[in-house]
Amino acid sequence: MRLLITGGKGMLGRTLMRHWGTSHTLAIADLPETDLTRPEQVGALFDSFQPEVVVHCAAMTNVDACEGDPARAFLLNETATAHVARACSAHGARLFAISTDYVFSGEEPGVRTEDDPPHPRTVYGASKLAGENAVRALCPNHVIARIAWLYGSGGPSFPHTMIRLAMEDPSRTLRVVDDQIGNPTSADAVANGLTAFLGRPELRGTFHLTCEGTASWYTFACETLRLAGFPGVTVSPCTTEEFPRPAPRPHNSSLSKAKLATCGLPPMPPWKEALARFVSVEWKTAGQRPQNRAPISH
Repeated sequence: MRLLITGGKGMLGRTLMRHWGTSHTLAIADLPETDLTRPEQVGALFDSFQPEVVVHCAAMTNVDACEGDPARAFLLNETATAHVARACSAHGARLFAISTDYVFSGEEPGVRTEDDPPHPRTVYGASKLAGENAVRALCPNHVIARIAWLYGSGGPSFPHTMIRLAMEDPSRTLRVVDDQIGNPTSADAVANGLTAFLGRPELRGTFHLTCEGTASWYTFACETLRLAGFPGVTVSPCTTEEFPRPAPRPHNSSLSKAKLATCGLPPMPPWKEALARFVSVEWKTAGQRPQNRAPISH
């Protein structure tokens, strides 16, 4: 199968390349080679590669940067997505569009289903919802996959930051937000979930692809450091108000995956199991060291 991955140099894109590189013909679209905000470049890419499936990972994902530059956020997350969706439709390609929990307000209790009405509170969430709507309007043969709290090989991600800080000072105390909850999600788990969709060409619509189970950022940090072998690091819980950010963070990012079972798709793994596999491979086996500067509080 001929698969095109936009944002292929990013964390999820790299993971997909690793998962699919030996079984499919792959191409990536990323800066500086391809500017998805320019429709002529998108069209030329589709004409030359003729993809059967496009996984649209490219996006402006820095939540605070989006809040400070709404025009750029909508250009990258809505307009560029519309260009990709329109090209998919014109070339008969199936579109997997990656979206986010930020399309919801994050203020309601319980888990959000795919059918719950979106209500974003941030520019990032609003621009990603606009991208979702562009996909629905322009490319009927689509799967919108909402993900959240993503981490993966090479980062940047929350576990990378936690382990880097622990390595810099194994006796330090880390203060981590404990009043925001969500589904910590491995990029490998998302890749496996998307692989299942490749084998089900009849499936269309919006799905949630986060790992099962909920945690706070504090719980996520504690489990990461336990698995990585940093018993001397103290993790202290704090509130969102103690770490003010330009964009409000959702207090509840928990997403329901019941629709996967309804459609006969495999379940997403429990978050602790996925994290244990990630830590084992990323550091204990590969011996890698995190170098990124991702923020402590997403």
